[in-house]
Amino acid sequence: MTAISAPKGLLLDLDGVFYVDDQVIPGARDAIRLLQQRRIPHLYLTNTTTRSQAELADKLQALGLPIEAGHILSAPMAARRYLEAEGLSRVRLVLRESVKRDFTGLVEDDDQPEAVVIGDIGSAWDYELLNAIFRNLVDGARLIALHRNRYWQMAEGLRLDIGAFVVGLEYAARTEALIMGKPACDFFTTALNSLGLPAREVAMVGDDIESDVGGAQSCGMRGVLVHTGKYRPQLAARAGVTPDAELKTIADLAQLLD
Repeated sequence: MTAISAPKGLLLDLDGVFYVDDQVIPGARDAIRLLQQRRIPHLYLTNTTTRSQAELADKLQALGLPIEAGHILSAPMAARRYLEAEGLSRVRLVLRESVKRDFTGLVEDDDQPEAVVIGDIGSAWDYELLNAIFRNLVDGARLIALHRNRYWQMAEGLRLDIGAFVVGLEYAARTEALIMGKPACDFFTTALNSLGLPAREVAMVGDDIESDVGGAQSCGMRGVLVHTGKYRPQLAARAGVTPDAELKTIADLAQLLD
């Protein structure tokens, strides 16, 4: 690992860092206990939009990862906060049914929405849905993407993520999506405010060299890349991002803290 000064606080990605699908990455539980024992301010940031925040916390507990919902900042919850702050109540939710629970109280309107919120819906994507969203955007709806990731890691390998659909809709409708999750600085700033630390004293640990590492660096933090999850050396080499430090796995977290 490249030597850097120990951060006073940490932001940590979940999927690909602590687990992949339903498999816990060796050493993940010990890394969490280390953070708790040393009382290091930390928060778990995730672009995962396949589960509501409550479901995600339940999954982590089921995997034996002692992470409470209050220590998680998810992209769906950030989007909910934005919609409420902007007074946008009629929305098209392109989300899995379970994730829609994070938006309870808003009115689902697929015909004349004020905003379209896009997350992971797996194989439910098709041309008709994309065309319907396109018409919403042409009619003036705001495009809100819970993230803009290019790909993600599944047990069978890398899988295309929603970034491809978001970019296509931006191009067709001549609009620009508001990104809620990583690498948006607003998302990172919300996390930093929760920690009560300035960006220069915090490091972001993740497996995505662009969203996690590059995003954190562009917002004034240090970025630490783990070689698990979606990490591929050839993809990292092409990203044009140089991590401040690299860890083989989250099990090596003590090296960063020491």
